[in-house]
Amino acid sequence: MSEAITTAPATSPRPAGEIDLTGLQKSLRHPRTLFSYVMSVLTGVLTVMACIPLFSVLFMLAWRGGLRILTGPWDTFTDVPPAAGMAGGGIGNAILGTALVVLIATLLSVPIGIFCGVYLAEINPRGSVNSAVRFAAKLLTGLPSILAGVFAFTTVVLLTGGFSPLAGGVALAVLMLPIIVLTSEESIRMVPARMREAAIGMGATRTQVICRVLLPTALPGILTGVLLALSRAAGETAPLLFTMTFCDYWISRDLKEPTASLAVLIYNFSKSPFENQKEIAWAASLVLVLIVLALNIGGQLVSKRSNR
Repeated sequence: MSEAITTAPATSPRPAGEIDLTGLQKSLRHPRTLFSYVMSVLTGVLTVMACIPLFSVLFMLAWRGGLRILTGPWDTFTDVPPAAGMAGGGIGNAILGTALVVLIATLLSVPIGIFCGVYLAEINPRGSVNSAVRFAAKLLTGLPSILAGVFAFTTVVLLTGGFSPLAGGVALAVLMLPIIVLTSEESIRMVPARMREAAIGMGATRTQVICRVLLPTALPGILTGVLLALSRAAGETAPLLFTMTFCDYWISRDLKEPTASLAVLIYNFSKSPFENQKEIAWAASLVLVLIVLALNIGGQLVSKRSNR
């Protein structure tokens, strides 16, 4: 006995003009739409509240620091800090000391950081040491800066017998190194594999591939990491308190004596009861913020250029 097989008649799609779009319209009566709207408003309010302290600090820096720079003595950038209760003075030696200690930290950290990045990305990308080095680098990125100062104090200050820019450079290099290592590794990994294969196919050795292909191609990304590391090092205070302390005179020629820096100057003069030293602290704060801002903007520009 055969069973009759019935098939439903095929329905043709409805024209676009006849589709009911009312169900797709957003309405606050729907729970999901209401929840999304409330969360968007809440996020906007919290963002504005978080920006209020930031912009208030920037406003105070621009007002108090700019007032000292524009209307103060002409030698603000060329003179040394004043003694307690004295008028005049400047931040010239602090600017020079900051530049010197950051330069020392750069010379110590950049070659080591790039070499470690090349090792992690190219020489031994899957070795057991690779995971340990990468874990240590990520761990150091969250290292409190004061511990870097303690490390430099025990390894440099106690061995050399005095505070110096070299000890400060070692402390800042410890903070800069993990940033440079991780950004260098990532930049080298992003180099297309066809460039390596083309260089090897032309008879290039591994050293030639690294020096003439990988590093030049990854240079924008590496520079971005270096600039970001510099911006962090330039604003650190705690490591320099342990390694350089402060002085009211210019840098000595042998670089074996305490040296001034912008961060420590701000720390010392902000607690001063004398109005002139407080004004100098505001001016130094504005200069330091502008330096860090310039380094961050430079890193972003280099990063955008490398992405293009």
